[in-house]
Amino acid sequence: MKRILATLCLAIITAGCSGTRPELGIVDGKLRPCPPSPNCVSSTAGDDKHVSQAFYYAGPSVGAWQALTSIIRNMERAEIISQTGTYLHVEFTSAIFGFVDDAEFLLDPKASRIEVRSASRLGHSDFGVNRNRLQKIKKLFAEQCAVAVREN
Repeated sequence: MKRILATLCLAIITAGCSGTRPELGIVDGKLRPCPPSPNCVSSTAGDDKHVSQAFYYAGPSVGAWQALTSIIRNMERAEIISQTGTYLHVEFTSAIFGFVDDAEFLLDPKASRIEVRSASRLGHSDFGVNRNRLQKIKKLFAEQCAVAVREN
């Protein structure tokens, strides 16, 4: 009972806390690395704890990029913050407490892939939310682009 009460109090205190927007974007042609905490996943991570698969596609990169942005625009509580022809920054806000996760996508047309990174702004663990969200987007992307999801 004490644990439930403590959790509820913490939730009330942090409700609506979105944290400050971290420094994001491209460094040396890549998305920034994940911090040591387990609440971040990235297709460019070098360790099992943080690694997530890039999105691969066949056909023109413009069509793949349009498919991805369409998927994002149709997702609940998703707000596109920054978009270029090859980079996309999206904020996802949780329904109950208003926590914000930052997702980034970087198009690599030469390799026919989109690099991905998603991280929570606050806390240590995200209970797999960022990984699950990227997997959901990847599945929708594969369906919309009519390509098999590649696992490398």
